[in-house]
Amino acid sequence: MQQTYSRLQNYVLQSSSNMFGSLLILLLILHVTTLVTAQEVGIRGPACRTCRVSESEFDYLNNSGKGPAQWGKLKTIWELCGTGKLQSPVDLTVNGRVDVVPKLETVTRHYKPCTNTMVINRGNDIEIEWEEGGSINIKGKKYDLIQSHWHSPSEHTINGNRYDLELHIVHGDDEEPKNLAVIAILYKIGDSPDPFLAKLERNISTFVAIESVKRIERGILDPNDFGISGREFYRYQGSLTTPPCNETVTWTVEQQIKTVSAHQVNLLREAVDDNSEMNARPLQQLNGRDVHLYVDHFT
Repeated sequence: MQQTYSRLQNYVLQSSSNMFGSLLILLLILHVTTLVTAQEVGIRGPACRTCRVSESEFDYLNNSGKGPAQWGKLKTIWELCGTGKLQSPVDLTVNGRVDVVPKLETVTRHYKPCTNTMVINRGNDIEIEWEEGGSINIKGKKYDLIQSHWHSPSEHTINGNRYDLELHIVHGDDEEPKNLAVIAILYKIGDSPDPFLAKLERNISTFVAIESVKRIERGILDPNDFGISGREFYRYQGSLTTPPCNETVTWTVEQQIKTVSAHQVNLLREAVDDNSEMNARPLQQLNGRDVHLYVDHFT
């Protein structure tokens, strides 16, 4: 796309003697640029929520008129938030609704250190935007790392237990832009802070101290530091947990619960300006969906 733009730009310069021709080419450049931009937003839209939804368009408050119960009515393109049958998050209950199977597949990770990361305060959550951070492979399909963000308390529950924090690591399919693969890690407050979050505390504290700051260039971060176990995990088909709630997400939820400090959880909530004590969508119905728990072996 950028090459197309450059070729058109060079042609304009070569044709500068023809004012009318140059004007037409300039208009063509603007048209192509608009199409390119729209296409890029379309590709990243489902995953890069800063590309598609303003922080003020929805919230998590029950009495604001923009809370989870109203999401599906706020915009036509958000209708699935209210009518969808494959919505997320869900309760991952082994007793009767989750099929426990020997691990027949793995989540193959091909992450690499990223030199150009951005930490963003989106108003409802804190996001890391990754550029060239590598990919994962699920069932032979490659998904590129796009962004990661946190919800507190956790959105998914396990056997009815809700935890203190949930990290979503969002990946996109270049061949089928609407398809996403999200790895979720759940945390409980404990004595040990999360090492990955510890690397970001200074940046997140800046959002708390200076409300006008919304984006910080972080520099080098390594997604391998997420600490994904991959040994035992839940897998099901669901949706984005925020508008537009597209039902095109392959969820991988780690069974292992990690620890996070109370300070880290509080810092994530203090940094955003949504006037809410939480940013977790209520649980959604499974509606007959299959949920598999992949384990190393039967016990």
